[in-house]
Amino acid sequence: MNRNDVTEKIITAKVKGNMTWGEIATRIGQSKEWTTAAMLGQMTLTAQQAAVARELFDLTDEETAWLQIVPYKGSLQTAVPTDPLIYRWYEIVNVYGTTIKELIHEEFGDGIMSAIDFSMDIQREPNANGDRVKVVLSGKFLPYKSY
Repeated sequence: MNRNDVTEKIITAKVKGNMTWGEIATRIGQSKEWTTAAMLGQMTLTAQQAAVARELFDLTDEETAWLQIVPYKGSLQTAVPTDPLIYRWYEIVNVYGTTIKELIHEEFGDGIMSAIDFSMDIQREPNANGDRVKVVLSGKFLPYKSY
């Protein structure tokens, strides 16, 4: 048994139960974005959150315990993703990464945008030419320090 086995069980139960990530997030008490990442093995759940997941997905004691262990972060199986949707994010970073970096540095100075003190919001945006995917990423700016 490992965290990947628990993730597979959660996804199977989600499909069997015809649940949405939004419904699961409401029960867990977090955003759909954080909850999805957690259920896919990228975040650590509190004991209370894990207890809710146990009920939702019919998890054992051991499986519930895995949800509360700090995971190895990074879920991509290859350096260059092969899934078309994930590859487009890779493409966005390849094309716009230097632009994002340049504009953040111009506005904030030398530093990084945190993925630890971070939030994300994904919404459908209706559009007459075809619905759009609206993604808002918000991370704390962390300046590099001199020492």
